[in-house]
Amino acid sequence: MTSDTVTNPVLRTAPAHPAEAAAHFRAGLAFHTDVSDVAAALAGDRDPGFVLLDCRSTDAWNQGHVPGAVHLPTALVPGQAAQLLDRAVPVVTYCWGPGCNGAARAALALAELGYRVKEMLGGFEYWVREGFAHETWQGREQRAPDPLTAPADAADCGC
Repeated sequence: MTSDTVTNPVLRTAPAHPAEAAAHFRAGLAFHTDVSDVAAALAGDRDPGFVLLDCRSTDAWNQGHVPGAVHLPTALVPGQAAQLLDRAVPVVTYCWGPGCNGAARAALALAELGYRVKEMLGGFEYWVREGFAHETWQGREQRAPDPLTAPADAADCGC
């Protein structure tokens, strides 16, 4: 390494070997999904193959939630998951947004109960910011996509 590399804060710690990086990112995809992929899977009349679980409080649920989601606050997962969820069907959890780890806590609680689970990155915040319809206690709503979070004039970002 050159002295410039050593002082570069990005490269101060060298990137992982490609095989290690591939294993890391492959594992990450087993634990996470994103808002756009969830929306695509929920579109249409087909079974998406998973249950979407909103783990926020009832007040938050009433403020807005993804259509078709099941509501089960994290604290209630140990006592109520078996009545609401089939262990044979994967669960995707979400909470408020990227600044909240509630979906990770709910996913952990579900995994400890024997459920296969993923976390939806971005949470409800990015669901709304990307322009997907949501339901509130007043009915269905939809906002224009935020151009900083959703592709402009495209069905997807191409990633």
